[in-house]
Amino acid sequence: MLLSKKFLLVLSTIVACMLSGCGEKQKLEDGSELINKNQFVFATSGEFKPFSYINDDLTMSGFDIEVGEAIAKEMGLEPVQKRIKFKGIVEGVKTGRADAAVASHTINPQRSKHVSFSTPYYYSGPKIFTRPDSKIRTVEDLEGKEVAVAKGSTYADTASKYTDNIKTYDSDITALKALSSGRHDAVITDFVTGKTAEKEGLKIKGQQLINRSEQAIVLPQDNPKLVKRVNESLEQLRENGTLTQISIKYFGEDITKKSE
Repeated sequence: MLLSKKFLLVLSTIVACMLSGCGEKQKLEDGSELINKNQFVFATSGEFKPFSYINDDLTMSGFDIEVGEAIAKEMGLEPVQKRIKFKGIVEGVKTGRADAAVASHTINPQRSKHVSFSTPYYYSGPKIFTRPDSKIRTVEDLEGKEVAVAKGSTYADTASKYTDNIKTYDSDITALKALSSGRHDAVITDFVTGKTAEKEGLKIKGQQLINRSEQAIVLPQDNPKLVKRVNESLEQLRENGTLTQISIKYFGEDITKKSE
């Protein structure tokens, strides 16, 4: 009995380490730490087209993916994609499952309690999307209406300011598809995501842009040297035009510069 208890204790410790990513990290000369030597493991969801989406071969493509790969190369590291459901990405970075998340996270105080943020790599904002025949135009029209949002996104907090009737989905695209097919009264999501879905044929229409937000890369709080290194890489990618090129490729406009 004593032996089995010890075995269970050891087993539970191993499982806990596997889940939390408690393996020893590789320390670089500048003091930054990585999960794997010479690799930049970045998490994203694959649920947020055109920012990240899954290909037929199960790799991911999109704006966030190309930004993550460009950062890795700027740091002289091999880029490694890691797919994590959006609602679990912040926790995944916090517990060491990825070096960072390049996954369109809005900088906000709640997340800043648990992780660090890079400088913004693009500027966005939540927008109301409805079906074309809807009478909803502004946030004032959302009172009592059923609004769908993605789990783990800041849009749930935004929606809660205007209605108590909120439905959640695993991704923004799923929520927009449900709206297009006749469910819910509105969706609040990133204006670029909604605009892209509308162009691709979903029966939706953009209404009020609620506000502007800064999107940044999520990094562990206990790895300040890596935060510094990522910020330096982003600055280089801004200066040499790489961020602008990636943005224009996916959106036809530059969303990496702050609007005046």
